[in-house]
Amino acid sequence: MAQKGVELDSEKLSCSICVDLLKDPVTIPCGHSYCMECIKDHWDVEDWRRIYSCPQCRKTFKPRPNLDKNVLLAEFMEDLKKTGLQAAAAGPEDVSCDVCIKRKMKAVKSCFVCLASYCEKHLQPHYESPLFKKHKLAGPSKNLQENICSRHNEVKKLFCCTDQQLICSLCSVEEHKGHDIVSAAAERTERQKELEVSRRNIQQRIWGRENDVMLLQQEVEDINDCADKAMEENAKMFCKLNCLIQKRSSEVKQQITSQQEAEVSRVNKLQEKLKQEISALKKKDAEMKQLLDTEDHTQFLHNYRSVSAVGESTPINIRPRIHFQKVTAAVSEVSDKVRDILKNMWTHNPPRAVKTEIGACTG
Repeated sequence: MAQKGVELDSEKLSCSICVDLLKDPVTIPCGHSYCMECIKDHWDVEDWRRIYSCPQCRKTFKPRPNLDKNVLLAEFMEDLKKTGLQAAAAGPEDVSCDVCIKRKMKAVKSCFVCLASYCEKHLQPHYESPLFKKHKLAGPSKNLQENICSRHNEVKKLFCCTDQQLICSLCSVEEHKGHDIVSAAAERTERQKELEVSRRNIQQRIWGRENDVMLLQQEVEDINDCADKAMEENAKMFCKLNCLIQKRSSEVKQQITSQQEAEVSRVNKLQEKLKQEISALKKKDAEMKQLLDTEDHTQFLHNYRSVSAVGESTPINIRPRIHFQKVTAAVSEVSDKVRDILKNMWTHNPPRAVKTEIGACTG
């Protein structure tokens, strides 16, 4: 169980840049740790934009953070190297140590000169003996045999630029004779320069796209902010408009009521005059009947002039029912205009105008 715990610590104590156990470990502000030289090289590449990122979490820093050695982590790494407990048995997906015989341990490095992979224990000679100083170590690889020429069983140390493939020294004097041939290291140097340029271009594109994402997010926030303000302002204006309509409605009702009372009073007065006239006419009718019924000729002739005299009727102007048509027509006209304005308001404010309004809102 203790062995398993140390194994997990060993995996966590690897630099994600060189995929090796940490050397001169430093911890950057986000909390991730790297080899000092690895993170320096990584940030040297990012110097062009003056923004420095963590290779793992992509958090950015500005200005470039100062690097101080993590003393506690460095001491812990030394303890691991001394105890040798960090070696773990190789699993199905791991690269196994080519030196281990009985129990294959998990390889921590592959040597491209020896063409073998080593666990931490069997890797020590590469660190301690001067004979191995020029050997090229890298993360454990399962494809070391790809570096061996299948025809001549020699290491492919040359690169044929004509055929664009790795070859061994015997291939260069046989089937690749007369071709443009350089060392694999020289070709790697050229291709590495190209790759670094491509990587810088990609990082520039990443930075540009990340900046675009931030700008778009800002645009979303601006749109939402302006929409909220527009809804608030429109609510206020519609409330004012509604109050104005209610006030005008009350005024129109009052106007109709006043006109109604005036017209009813006028009609009532005419009715009263007509009733008085009817009463007088009935009285005159009774006098005429009485005079017609008398048998005394002298009395009839004596009273005829006064009884037969009838006054003129009061002229009556019966108006048609159109007293409030003008008011109704005016209200109807205003209602139609308001309806048309509300219906066509987006026609008069196309998307471009709305966009301009958003720009003005954020300005």
